[in-house]
Amino acid sequence: MDIQNEIDKMLRKGQIDEAILRLDKQIQATATPCDRLYYLLGNAYRKHGDFAQALNCYLEAMAINPDSPAVEAHQMLMNIIEFYHKDYYNP
Repeated sequence: MDIQNEIDKMLRKGQIDEAILRLDKQIQATATPCDRLYYLLGNAYRKHGDFAQALNCYLEAMAINPDSPAVEAHQMLMNIIEFYHKDYYNP
């Protein structure tokens, strides 16, 4: 099984911290940047509740591949952040 599938399984099982560590190691070890690794790392940070890091990872994935699934994930997360922005509740 390749590393990306393993990490995808970890995320589905809720092993988020372990997935983040594995992804960081894999990104450092990979000579050619891979948008899928950054996309998965963004998903891990999103599930962890670290939206800023998730957005950064999605942006990195989009810079590598403009057709990455990170485009949709980035937009979804931006919509969530805008919806829950505190200024909306305290005009």
